[in-house]
Amino acid sequence: MKKALLLVNFGGPRSTEEVASFLRELLLDEELLRTPLPSFLHRFLFTRIANYRARKVAKDYEEIGGHSPIYFDTEAIALFLAEHLQQEVISFHRYLPETHAETLERIEHCTAEEIVVFPFFPQFCSGTTGSAVTFFSKHLSSEQLAKLRWIHSYADHPAFIRCYKERIAALLAKEKLLEEESILLFSAHGVPRSFILKGDPYEKQCHASFNACKHFFPKATSLLAYQSKFGPGRWLTPSTQELCQNLPKGNKKALLFVPISFTSDHIETLFEVEKLYLPIVKEQGLAAFRCPSLNCSSDWMEAIIEILYPK
Repeated sequence: MKKALLLVNFGGPRSTEEVASFLRELLLDEELLRTPLPSFLHRFLFTRIANYRARKVAKDYEEIGGHSPIYFDTEAIALFLAEHLQQEVISFHRYLPETHAETLERIEHCTAEEIVVFPFFPQFCSGTTGSAVTFFSKHLSSEQLAKLRWIHSYADHPAFIRCYKERIAALLAKEKLLEEESILLFSAHGVPRSFILKGDPYEKQCHASFNACKHFFPKATSLLAYQSKFGPGRWLTPSTQELCQNLPKGNKKALLFVPISFTSDHIETLFEVEKLYLPIVKEQGLAAFRCPSLNCSSDWMEAIIEILYPK
């Protein structure tokens, strides 16, 4: 059977000029940002909010080099997988609307009998992987939709966990940190509590990733928190910021941020963690380090193949 691969990632502005369109696509996604408003009012209100916030957010992106690395990492992985697997590999950037027309055209013209869809979201959430499912259901022909076979999640897959285990171990060794004197703060992207109450498995799968990783570091103090809350309502707790302000005392000398729900470094890790959270930890007298995301590293690309095609 002839197969193709479809990579699904969050997407991020490739320059500060794309920040406004990125924010509009993000805030107008009613799978991600759920309000009781009718669609036309939601679109009207959040278009204005996106345009208003674009200038401030663009300054945040300037702090991390003027762009998000997500697009470039995803494209590099797509190129590697196409060469390694000898398959057609198509990449989809959910909140980068400038790329959508070309991506949809490629999918429609794909002649493979099966298209395996790999989301770069390890834990399934209806606001991320689910949003991509909804997007394709609205924009693809029924013939091509029938070809899609989704990898819905890999929250505790050994290949995914191995990548973060090795990064944590490498950072401990690099900084000459003792495991028993370290706090491992696994930080996942937050979602509204209402998602979970409606049956979304995201929180449970974040705990699965957390438990699988912390198993390898029994002497460390391991914590799980959720970051990047925006908008009103109750979100998953504890929040990363609040936890950083109320860290456990004792013999701990260092804290390592582990971005357990992020496979690519982007604004939430490069700006939010680096600029907002690390200083809070350091103010409490602890050394603070950020474990890098998986990005387009060779071990992550090999892990993707292992998840896609288990032996």
